[in-house]
Amino acid sequence: MSTENLDKAISNLPIRGFLNIDHLNIPQGDDLVKAILDLKKEKNAVILAHYYQSPAIQDIADFLGDSLQLARQAKDTDADMIAFCGVHFMAEAAKILNPTKKVVLPDTQAGCSLADGCSGEGLRKMREQYPNALIATYINCNAETKAESDIIVTSSNAETIIKSLPEDRPIIFAPDKNLGRYLAKKTGRDMILWDGSCIVHEAFSMERIATQLAENPDAKLIAHPESESAVLDLAHFIGSTSALLNYVEKDDCQKFIVATEEGILHEMRKRAPHKELIPALVFDKSCNCSECFYMKRNTMEKLYLCMKYELPEILIEEELRLRALKPIEAMLEMSKTIK
Repeated sequence: MSTENLDKAISNLPIRGFLNIDHLNIPQGDDLVKAILDLKKEKNAVILAHYYQSPAIQDIADFLGDSLQLARQAKDTDADMIAFCGVHFMAEAAKILNPTKKVVLPDTQAGCSLADGCSGEGLRKMREQYPNALIATYINCNAETKAESDIIVTSSNAETIIKSLPEDRPIIFAPDKNLGRYLAKKTGRDMILWDGSCIVHEAFSMERIATQLAENPDAKLIAHPESESAVLDLAHFIGSTSALLNYVEKDDCQKFIVATEEGILHEMRKRAPHKELIPALVFDKSCNCSECFYMKRNTMEKLYLCMKYELPEILIEEELRLRALKPIEAMLEMSKTIK
């Protein structure tokens, strides 16, 4: 099988299960876990995984984290290969930060609605329209978009960074309008918002969550700032993925309604096994939690294949990488004090 066809075969594996391609010899069950661990040792690889991945992938990862934490791990690793279990822009950021390492992604179709909806060309046009503005871009974007930005932010460090930018200049914030609106409210900064949103966090139903709160008066609603304002207005606590985890672990409350991607509940239950965690309800009444289709494209079978064949590999032209690196490095420098 050619490299190109193998790449396609890996990416086209169904979300649950795998194609019946006998010569790929995909192990199952405990044998699959062992095979991945053996490949990791053989290839001097590191497995990085986001909190929104499946429980099996979270459990096998060397490092589990949010976008900021994973960017730092990708930058500092001495492994020869980074197997990045997240979405495409995250693996791309790893390659930008550590270009000498081979970066592989279990499924190249693991995308992001925010990244797909914001282009470098679009940001260039906004800069022409607002020439005095600084462009602060959420990390959920592709390399071309990062390259047009003055600084990158994550949900963990965005408030700190926005507050530190020169007050005499307006800020173009892309691509998440909900996060941008939340930051404008928190910081009081003049912000021009790109009209983008996360399909996962926009799925939450304010009406259904209000009912959940009424039915669980002893619960606290915690929400990611990518959620719409109506949901955030109901929340007892708003924070990044890692902040939500820390809050559940340390707060005295024993019951939480969680308004972010349901994959985070796996790590929350590990850290606070005695607490009750309730997924916040979405508009679709046939589904009781918000799941990222893109994140769940990665499976253990695909992780095994991408490590075995070192495909699909993330490659970035050097000129683009260097342009995208500059605003990421600015972010990392400005957020050194954030855990």
